[in-house]
Amino acid sequence: MSLTELSGAAGPDPAADAAPTDRGPTDRLPRRSTPLAALLVRLHFYVGVLVAPFLAVAALTGLAYTVTPQLDQVLYGDQLTVAVVGDQPRPLAEQIAAARVAHPDGSLVTVAPGAGDRTSQVVFALPELGEKQHTVYVDPYTAEVQGQLTTWFGSTPTTTWLDDLHRNLHLGDLGRHYSEIAASWLWVLALGGLILWWRRRSNGRGRVRHLLVPDLSAGKGVRRTRGWHATTGVWLAVGLLFLSATGLTWSRFAGENFGTALTALDARRPAVSTSLTGAPTVGGGEHQHGGAAPVAAADPVTFDRVLAVARDAGLSGPVEIGPGEPGTAWTVTQTDNTWPIGRDQVAIDPAAQTVTARNDFADWPLLAKLSNLGVQAHMGLLFGVVNQILLAAIAIGLLCVVFWGYRMWWQRRPTRTDRRALVGTPPARGGVRGLPLWALLIGVPLVVALGWALPWLGVPLLGFLVVDIVLGLLARRRAAGR
Repeated sequence: MSLTELSGAAGPDPAADAAPTDRGPTDRLPRRSTPLAALLVRLHFYVGVLVAPFLAVAALTGLAYTVTPQLDQVLYGDQLTVAVVGDQPRPLAEQIAAARVAHPDGSLVTVAPGAGDRTSQVVFALPELGEKQHTVYVDPYTAEVQGQLTTWFGSTPTTTWLDDLHRNLHLGDLGRHYSEIAASWLWVLALGGLILWWRRRSNGRGRVRHLLVPDLSAGKGVRRTRGWHATTGVWLAVGLLFLSATGLTWSRFAGENFGTALTALDARRPAVSTSLTGAPTVGGGEHQHGGAAPVAAADPVTFDRVLAVARDAGLSGPVEIGPGEPGTAWTVTQTDNTWPIGRDQVAIDPAAQTVTARNDFADWPLLAKLSNLGVQAHMGLLFGVVNQILLAAIAIGLLCVVFWGYRMWWQRRPTRTDRRALVGTPPARGGVRGLPLWALLIGVPLVVALGWALPWLGVPLLGFLVVDIVLGLLARRRAAGR
């Protein structure tokens, strides 16, 4: 929930002067404000006003990203799918040979065999492309090339463009700050809004219903807008908290701290060993997009043999084959991100045609599993179209909450002739001074810890407190002078 929830601690409501009858029968007066509630109201107000633009941008770009599967089908359907599904796919060796004819340059990185109406994807790496690759799409039933695209770990150009827009607005590392600010403060606004709305609505009968349903008996004005703002936020709260948490795992600074914590807890995604001498393989990590490093040219016939061994080992569904360097094992990885997901992986000796190592999703540490599932759900992949619809609904709901928050700010403006203003007055200061000692002893270390883990929450919060204290001192000095 974002923006203002200006309850009793916020001072008198100018809109109430203009509409004294704008209170429904169940919209009772809020509880008497406490110093902690006053501080929360002030923090919720200022954070909402300042962070809402970041949230709106994140919601708009995220909303656009939710439809990428459909956009890919419209724009690249000829490459991604086949017109006629055959009875039996051609050998991978034939498909790879056809792809090599169409794309003679580059090193073969991975091969994803097609199944059903999906084409096979033969991926080549070139030094000038950096992280990106060239993917050649081959009809698995005819071994005919249907086209090629410049991809980013399997994502089409359109999906890659929208992904960058959502993550960094195409501004590189500088743009990543915007999304980290949004993710760092979204959970604060959501939880703070829930607490404030509970305080306002928990005095009347049918309190749960009043938390979830806006009071439509309230007349036009700030109270009706507040009802829509707050109740919509309550319905969205779980989704907003989820998006905030999963978004932070990808962020620049908080994401690094999250990765450090996973390493310290030995909770990273385990990496399958590709060594044929028994030595362990270093690597892995749930935030890697996948793909293998370019290797020397591999015999296309070997791909068929390795795939057969992987199928016999129980790897069903869509998979990706990564050829290894000479003297190392090849990897075959399940790539099904739809629930129930398939993320098992095996290492195979291409000469002996035996499985040398295995890494099953069921054996991952719990945090690694949750992180992976959270990533897929955040991207709208985990539950297919249902996941996309839920994400779109949350994005649209968040945009509405932001709009209603700013509308409340405008509705609260003084309208009397002698005190007109464009927007409402902010909540009064003084919440920090009135806090009990126990709250300071608990709150200060907690805020410091959160600030270290989430720098884009801690640094702005410190700045807000310093500026607010300085302005308060100046105001008291001016009052004493008068």
